[in-house]
Amino acid sequence: ISKPYYEKLLAETIMTIWKDSFSLDGKPAKWTYDMGVILKGFEGLWQNTGDVKYYNYIQQHMDFFVKDDGTIRTYRPDEYNIDHINNGKLLLLLYRVTLKEKYLKAAKLLRQQLQTHPRTNEGGFWHKKIYPYQMWLDGLYMGAPFYAEYAMLSHEDTAFNDVANQFIWMEKHARDAKTGLLYHAWDESKQMKWANPATGLSPFFWARAMGWYATALVDALDHFPENHPKRKDLIRILDRLVNAIEKQQDKETGLWKDILNYDGPGKEKNYFETSASCQFVYAIAKGVRKGYLPAAKIIIAKKGYDGIVKRFIKEENGQTNLHGTVKVSGLGGNPFRNGSFEYY
Repeated sequence: ISKPYYEKLLAETIMTIWKDSFSLDGKPAKWTYDMGVILKGFEGLWQNTGDVKYYNYIQQHMDFFVKDDGTIRTYRPDEYNIDHINNGKLLLLLYRVTLKEKYLKAAKLLRQQLQTHPRTNEGGFWHKKIYPYQMWLDGLYMGAPFYAEYAMLSHEDTAFNDVANQFIWMEKHARDAKTGLLYHAWDESKQMKWANPATGLSPFFWARAMGWYATALVDALDHFPENHPKRKDLIRILDRLVNAIEKQQDKETGLWKDILNYDGPGKEKNYFETSASCQFVYAIAKGVRKGYLPAAKIIIAKKGYDGIVKRFIKEENGQTNLHGTVKVSGLGGNPFRNGSFEYY
């Protein structure tokens, strides 16, 4: 790797494009999960460099939404959308740094959503109220790390069982025994047009969904009590997942395709995808550093990182850009997304 600190260069690009708020195409900014993904990266940068500009950027963007009374602009708890929980991680960070009540009040609002959020019959959070009886891999990233950190800070010890069970149930339903990979989503009701009528599973292994799930595991584990009986279960899930991901890594580039393990018609359209590759690298590197994974697994992360830098990071018009990220891949909705290979 010839040039260090790509994260700083990418952060400069972000701070240039989104100076005041994460508004897109001139539309007003909304309380959406992607803001939290970016700002969580800024938190890591702030902690690793000590440069206050990264912390200030987080606070400025969260203050765009969080009012003095702790209410959150554009957030509607009655939508019961698990995506809306993700930004809560930054609320907890800001509360821990400033002790300002408004951040704690806002975090409590999100915690309250989880208390009444609809669930599958065994207790898994629905992805959204408009997607009944469905658990998606993405939802684990959106809800679990915040839930675990909130539980740790508020000494809500019984919540850790609930957090662990979300991962355990998701793996139980979504894991393919042959490859060890996880299908994107599971519909308990088996009613959705994208769902296998026998299993309720969506048809393919979407790499980014597995990236969300892997990242969620290593981030939620940050807050788990060392002696919690289900902590070992989560580490075993991570280990199984990484073994499956390792087999799908492209030998030449070190990257991963948008749809993993696909050998059907149109396979030449499958492409190396950045966000999944980044998340796998992150989860594996952190898993090794924290001692959840064998030290030898760092080779997967190093190879993947080299591939990302070589193929996807480009200097253009005086800024550093990250190319190759799939915009979004959902299921159901209107217009209907059927989860076919052509759709992905």
